[in-house]
Amino acid sequence: MKDVGVSATTSRVPFVDLQPSNSVVKEQILARISDLIDRGDFTVGMAVAEFEQQFAAYTRRRHCVGVSSGLDALRLALLSSGLAPGDEVIVPASTFAATVEAVLQAGGKPVIVDVTDQDYNMDVDQAERAAPTATHLMPVHLYGQLADMHGLGRLARAHDLHIIEDACQAHGASRDELHAGDVSVAAAFSFYPSKNLGAMGDAGAIVTDDPELAAMSASLRAHGEQRKYEHEHSGYTARLDTIQALVLLEKLPLLDEWNAQRRSAARYYLEALSGVDGLRLPPCPEGSDPVWHLFVVRTDASEQLAASLDERGVQTGRHYPVPVHLAPAFRDLGYAPGDFPVAEALAREGISLPLYPGISEQQLEQVCEAIRAFFEMG
Repeated sequence: MKDVGVSATTSRVPFVDLQPSNSVVKEQILARISDLIDRGDFTVGMAVAEFEQQFAAYTRRRHCVGVSSGLDALRLALLSSGLAPGDEVIVPASTFAATVEAVLQAGGKPVIVDVTDQDYNMDVDQAERAAPTATHLMPVHLYGQLADMHGLGRLARAHDLHIIEDACQAHGASRDELHAGDVSVAAAFSFYPSKNLGAMGDAGAIVTDDPELAAMSASLRAHGEQRKYEHEHSGYTARLDTIQALVLLEKLPLLDEWNAQRRSAARYYLEALSGVDGLRLPPCPEGSDPVWHLFVVRTDASEQLAASLDERGVQTGRHYPVPVHLAPAFRDLGYAPGDFPVAEALAREGISLPLYPGISEQQLEQVCEAIRAFFEMG
């Protein structure tokens, strides 16, 4: 049998390579950390407030509260928006586990609904059926594509629901002239290292126009303090680390350029893989401008395609092979296979292709050649 592995002249294409983006800010970050060591404000230092101001401006919101992870951002946003024990929160079936974890940790009850094939985000019609008994709505902007926030906004207004947006994959995305946070009481972001805006460790943020929600979130992230040793609430250790704020301050001015590189890579894939029989490309609704945190293709032969690409030097990912309603951690919610067929099909068929700032045209073509070769072999 002919060897289809990586040739001597072909290098492997990683699923994610952080080096191109980290290298351009390395020296500035090291200098900032050196100053921080001399200054000594390691916890909620000056850089945290500086980043909060800049990220609030970037997201067009009045307030930003830096926290220690995307999960913390979601949980504290729910609590700060008035979620009471047992309140129902509508969430989509296609998402990372943290979306459901945040609801449970905040004392709420996740009510899961399916997603649509048009954008892989929350199905507005299904959310409407769940709305009468819910208090909160938590859409997820999956893979960097905004959900239908016009439709969800109308739904929320009709049923008096608080929207908390899970924007952990959507830094800089827009749809129909809306951005994350435009129609919600708060939006939560993650700065996990591989995100479009990534720290060098865990980090997150809440953005909002509501000063009371911002103040409550800031209190809850630091043991419920209003002032030192004055604990108004039972809170958490969920502060944004000052070193991570320094990293984010250096990276934020580059985010739009990095998103542009992601969009360019996505266009390459969409054009080069158009018409490949047996491969389904990601949808992009009219009016949407995603930031392509992930580029997820679909096929009935997902495991075989992933194995073939690996043999040909292409690393891929699976996001997420088990939908949250079928995860063992959430079996107590009572859902079963077949409850959300669109999400289950996406989980079964989806493969994430390499895409990151700095990926070269040669690497993109290597990925496309490997995919075409797989399907041409049948």
